[in-house]
Amino acid sequence: MRRLLFLVGTIVLVDMMFYAAITPLLPVYAERFSLSKTGAGVLAGAYAAGVLLGSLPSGWLAMRFGARRIVLLGLAMMSAASLGFAFGDGVVLLDAMRFLQGLGGACTWAGGMGWLLSQTPAGQRGQVIGTALSTAVGGLLLGPVLGTLARAIGPEVPFGAVAVLGGALAVAALRIEAPGVAGGGGVVGRAAFVEAVAARGVGGGMALVTIAALVFGAVEVLVPLQLDGLGAGGTLIGATFLAAAGLEVVAQLLTGRATDRVGRGRPLRIGLAGTLAFLLLLPLPQGAWALAAIVAIGCAVCGAINTPAMALISDGVDRAGIDQALGFALVNVTWAGGQVVGAVAGGAVAGSTSDTAVYVGLAALCAVALAGAVREGRRAVAVMGRAR
Repeated sequence: MRRLLFLVGTIVLVDMMFYAAITPLLPVYAERFSLSKTGAGVLAGAYAAGVLLGSLPSGWLAMRFGARRIVLLGLAMMSAASLGFAFGDGVVLLDAMRFLQGLGGACTWAGGMGWLLSQTPAGQRGQVIGTALSTAVGGLLLGPVLGTLARAIGPEVPFGAVAVLGGALAVAALRIEAPGVAGGGGVVGRAAFVEAVAARGVGGGMALVTIAALVFGAVEVLVPLQLDGLGAGGTLIGATFLAAAGLEVVAQLLTGRATDRVGRGRPLRIGLAGTLAFLLLLPLPQGAWALAAIVAIGCAVCGAINTPAMALISDGVDRAGIDQALGFALVNVTWAGGQVVGAVAGGAVAGSTSDTAVYVGLAALCAVALAGAVREGRRAVAVMGRAR
């Protein structure tokens, strides 16, 4: 069990590290290939597009052919994508490799987490899931370091090492006993998806995850270019998102405790209000260090929205009597869709208008969601008052 937990944790760490490595490299690719902001958005968002298209099919494939085979398929895709980034010299190829990386990530997450949870007693699953997800955050912390190294010495060695590591993880996976194939009984039909989305709290939670993903998708495209325009080098760009990930770890822990202690509403309202302020502050700084500080704090606050939002989804599918795995699938699809739209549409709108227009538009979405959360909170208080 420990070997499997270590394996899956390492896989998700490497996947998230490779995903986050693009941040300090984006200005380099934008200059080398004369990319517009739309083109930069496509490159940044191609990973999420791969996850979006691959998440549900990879879950079905894991049930149909076994989790280990899908993990191996995902690792093969990741290694191929890393070699493409190591030696590729064309933006179309890099876009394709980023998309392939996303498909691989969908397979490793679905197969790896399914494999791990199938071997975990019900009373220990929360701790195991938390451990696996904490390693994913570690990957987000290390990703900008990998990207900064690739920017400094060239991509061949850093991304070539990722490909080698993917192969080593595949060998390790083959040395661990594989679970049986679930068969047709584990397949989730279309009706179950409709029922889950219609359950109370699920739609609202998905909307909140979408807002956070839209913000991150846009910020990951526009902020590196904005920092580069203010004279920041790759080190400061990488350090900005490294600090943001570190702060988000703390924010997620605090928000998780608060969500259990005071309910979902208050942490959501605080997170939405903080994200609204963050978006309105983004166009203002005239110095790279000031912008870096705002981004580090603001991204941590925005990321903390996901904890109570996912708790809402979990509550909803539980009330509907539907498997929690379906709720996680909905979260995955929602996150990926928001990332794709945020990156691609954010880059396109900023290119045709300005970065400020994107930030103000996202702030308006946060304001609408905040008003809804406040209204829902007042309604809950009124219901409690009548019950007394």
